[in-house]
Amino acid sequence: MNLYFRLLLLFWKIKQNKTYEGMLDPTSIDFRALPTDCDINLHLTNSRYLAMMDIARTWMTERLGLLNKILKRKWFPIVNATAITYIRDIKPMQKFSVTTRVVGWDHKYFYIEQKFHSERGLHAIAYVRGVFKSRKGIVAVEDLLELAEFKGTQPELPNEIVHWKAMLEQKKANNKKAT
Repeated sequence: MNLYFRLLLLFWKIKQNKTYEGMLDPTSIDFRALPTDCDINLHLTNSRYLAMMDIARTWMTERLGLLNKILKRKWFPIVNATAITYIRDIKPMQKFSVTTRVVGWDHKYFYIEQKFHSERGLHAIAYVRGVFKSRKGIVAVEDLLELAEFKGTQPELPNEIVHWKAMLEQKKANNKKAT
């Protein structure tokens, strides 16, 4: 239930937003770990990290000036893969932020980095690979970049993304052989 309240707060925040960032600029959003977000170990449960990452990516999309444009076109984001590393737990009632940024793209996917941090330091780092879909299928990367009015040069993917991408392709290849 508290995710619905967070979503309502996000919509209010979006309505108030008057400033925008560039395509490759990081955006941050603040949270507090409520007791209902925590598990029996008294820390933020794994599933909440992913749910808060969704909210943070929606906020990033707004801050990039893309949310209304995407909604008008009836495009919707699809997460293809996620890799997360937990470093330090987040305790009940602890304040923390999620910083989200596009780190690059290839012929099909966007790659996004998301970091959870607080006064205590870095708590988790995640990478997300995703696409946008329309009724006609997957939206071309070039179409989204045009919509974002991105005029810069394509960044080189970080080494960890290159390795992760290779691992994902290997997983696909191995499963095709097994079936």
